[in-house]
Amino acid sequence: MATFLLIMIYLAFISLGLPDSLLGAAWPVMQSDYGEPLETAGYLYMCIAAGTIVSSLASGWMNNKLGTGKVTFISVTMTAVALLGFTYSPSLIWLIICAIPLGLGAGAVDASLNNYVALHYKAHHMSWLHCFWGVGASIGPMVMAFYIVNQGSWRSGYLTIAIIQFSLAILLLFALPLWALVARKSPNESEPEGFSEVVDPTIKPLKIKGVKFALITFFFLCGAESTMGLWGSSYLVNTKELSAAEAAKWVSFFFIGMTVGRLVAGFITMKVSNKVLIRSGQLTALFGVALILLPLPISLSLTGFIFVGLGLAPIYPCLIHETPIRFGKVHSQSIIGYQMALAYTGTTFLPPLLGIVASKTSLWIFPIFILVFILGMFVSSEKVNHIIKNRSHSNNINASM
Repeated sequence: MATFLLIMIYLAFISLGLPDSLLGAAWPVMQSDYGEPLETAGYLYMCIAAGTIVSSLASGWMNNKLGTGKVTFISVTMTAVALLGFTYSPSLIWLIICAIPLGLGAGAVDASLNNYVALHYKAHHMSWLHCFWGVGASIGPMVMAFYIVNQGSWRSGYLTIAIIQFSLAILLLFALPLWALVARKSPNESEPEGFSEVVDPTIKPLKIKGVKFALITFFFLCGAESTMGLWGSSYLVNTKELSAAEAAKWVSFFFIGMTVGRLVAGFITMKVSNKVLIRSGQLTALFGVALILLPLPISLSLTGFIFVGLGLAPIYPCLIHETPIRFGKVHSQSIIGYQMALAYTGTTFLPPLLGIVASKTSLWIFPIFILVFILGMFVSSEKVNHIIKNRSHSNNINASM
């Protein structure tokens, strides 16, 4: 039963990833159909991400009222209905309306499942869980590219993903009785040997040293991920003069890089610490941005999308899994909720910021924005490492006295 439930959790994360990359892949065609300016995609993305912020902050309350199983089922169903609405939207206003439940559904299931896995499973499960998100995010633009090439229709792409979402919702409905049953018997596998609360549990979460820098890390991390997904296709079409289908394919390679990276990272976490994986991923992502930014042959420049995906791959799941260890189990659910809220805030505001600036200049600034976001993530992450190191040193001194 525990194994079957874990499979359901993986499938739920596939459903999370499926719609995340659709808008960016479809927008070059959607923009023409609706006759809207370039930056409109950013405003739609803001509506989706705003919904995720609200539902992630409310996820603790919803889990207490409904339980993780029901929250997951309801969220996936909401996402499916929203995608169906996108399929038949006759105007921009209907896209905006449908974007709200799309965001609400994504945020609720994301926050609840991340906290559950961080508390009850080892680091490799967290990496593989987010690998399955990457499976969905990689399939999304591929499906969209198929329908754009063969039917010239982005609506068929949204309809196909909606059908897949409804199918997953049905599976989750039948799995509802398992959540409570397995939760009572599930061991807490995530605690390392000798684990203990590392901070005073009476301190408010936001008062703990390092938490605010951790939030900034998520802000820039998810801003970089979502900006790559939303504007990557438009950048390649407008700056590199690729076709819409070819551009969507290379954006899918970015998500494939994240998927493969998280699959491999799951095995590496058995031998290497989360801290080392996070830092290595950040340096790899910086190398990928350099390939995109520098005046290199197009074939080499495009591989930068893959390296950025590979680099970003382990960072999110490793940061989530480190949360109980860095800041204490008592505070983990609250801090993970805050982290995800800041992650979605980055998703909400940073991609539209690029759209606004690009509308006044050009999309050639795309890799510069990605570089700034990744550097911001790297600096704030290293600040957390420094604070944790000093705290550990101080604790060791106090213990020896």
